[in-house]
Amino acid sequence: MNNLKKGILFATLLSSLFFISCSNDDDDDDLVGNWIKKSAFDGPARSSATSFVIGDYAYVATGYTGDEYLKDLWAYNSTGDYWEQKANFTGVARSSASGFTLNDKGYVGLGYDGTNKLKDFYQYDPSANSWTQKADFAGTGRYGAVGFQAGGKAYFGTGYDGNYLKDFYQYDDQANTWTLVNGFSGNKRRNATVFIISDKAYLVTGVNNGVYQEDFWEFDPSTDVWTRKRDIDKDTDDDYSWNDEYAITRSNASAFSMNGLGYVVGGENIKTVWEYNPSTDLWEERTAMEGATRTDAVGFTINNRGFYMLGRVGSTYFDDAWEFRPQDEQSDDDN
Repeated sequence: MNNLKKGILFATLLSSLFFISCSNDDDDDDLVGNWIKKSAFDGPARSSATSFVIGDYAYVATGYTGDEYLKDLWAYNSTGDYWEQKANFTGVARSSASGFTLNDKGYVGLGYDGTNKLKDFYQYDPSANSWTQKADFAGTGRYGAVGFQAGGKAYFGTGYDGNYLKDFYQYDDQANTWTLVNGFSGNKRRNATVFIISDKAYLVTGVNNGVYQEDFWEFDPSTDVWTRKRDIDKDTDDDYSWNDEYAITRSNASAFSMNGLGYVVGGENIKTVWEYNPSTDLWEERTAMEGATRTDAVGFTINNRGFYMLGRVGSTYFDDAWEFRPQDEQSDDDN
């Protein structure tokens, strides 16, 4: 091949690479959503904490620093963007617990203390800043379970007790009792996540024996019925422009909901964000989390605002906090 032809070929290859690179950058730029850094968490950096929301405050409790299991409780004031320490959790220090809010009280239970899989259960009263032990969870001691409240009913389910689980129990705060309720027809799992839209719970992601789970479920507490929605694997439907990097499947992710839409954020070795629309049963990718990639973070909604914080990557633990605004254009100027 003469030098002229080599030069033309080389220039063509460079142009192709430049076009592909620009196209990928344009694809990233096209994603909507902006992350805003908030007041850093005042407690020790940690992963595997649990949370509940009451009014304008989110409460973050327990967790693991890499050296120590924790039992402290911190309240985030979402209107003032600051933290206050509250009364320590009165159970044993733990990580990977589960929590929910019911009738203006916070509840925390289950988890792992470094030796035992736990089933004890506690109520937090924000007006008295005090904890009260309640009836033990009726299922097996476990960690990596989901906890949620929808339609005025609260639940713990799934998780790991030495085996992967798929059972669900409802808590009655008036009778202080747990009742086994209808399970779902999906796969067992731990470290799934749940978001709430219009008094329905959406259970998604998680892992079973090293395999990310692809089935996705809607639970209606008014009928006690689970309905399978469109699977989240990349081979399910042509409505998605899937590739391996942007798959929704993952474990140890976080979730929250805003304006009738659900959001799944981060997880094991991934920082992408996906938005779920229940009216279409479709997902759309949004701007990836702008902080470090992390697992076992905390996500919650306060007054229709989504927050994401803490977590770890490897042996590095985080204390940063972020708010996600899904309709805003991405900007680096507010971090």
